[in-house]
Amino acid sequence: MALIFTSGLIVSRAHAAEGIEITQAHLESTDEGYKLSATFGVQLNPGLEDALARGIPLYFTTEVEITRPRWYWFDEKAITASQTVRISYNLLTRQYRTVVSGSLQQNFSTLEDALSMIRRPSRWLVAGKGALKPGETYNVAIHMELDVAQLPKPFQVHAMNSSDWRVSSDWKYFTFKAEDRK
Repeated sequence: MALIFTSGLIVSRAHAAEGIEITQAHLESTDEGYKLSATFGVQLNPGLEDALARGIPLYFTTEVEITRPRWYWFDEKAITASQTVRISYNLLTRQYRTVVSGSLQQNFSTLEDALSMIRRPSRWLVAGKGALKPGETYNVAIHMELDVAQLPKPFQVHAMNSSDWRVSSDWKYFTFKAEDRK
């Protein structure tokens, strides 16, 4: 009986080693508005690494939802934002390329360096300066997943039937009190 329990722990640890985990996340008030600062633990399984090495791009989408609690009705959804990071491998140049939501592009010589753009993305503006009411407390939810809807069509079908392609984090929740920056 103890042997079965121990082997269950090993399997769950191996499963947790592959995937996405949100290690820290918080909002910062800046002159432009509110920026998300987050750190992710991202480990690709061998199937995803193989697909990437064969030239199939992977898309990681981070979603943020900011809601204001209300006692008399459902929470007010104040902000919904998302950012996608595409990582690809060029077989000819043998370099990895990351593109953050179509704006920031960078080349890397190793997969680990390219994954750093996903693990520690730059702070991004999720809400404009006047989007949140100063002094109000908001609930923030953040989530990251491998976006299979952006894969080439033949791989979308395969991804729906394979657990190797279902990589996502749990939702992380925290509260944030909006400040008035002057």
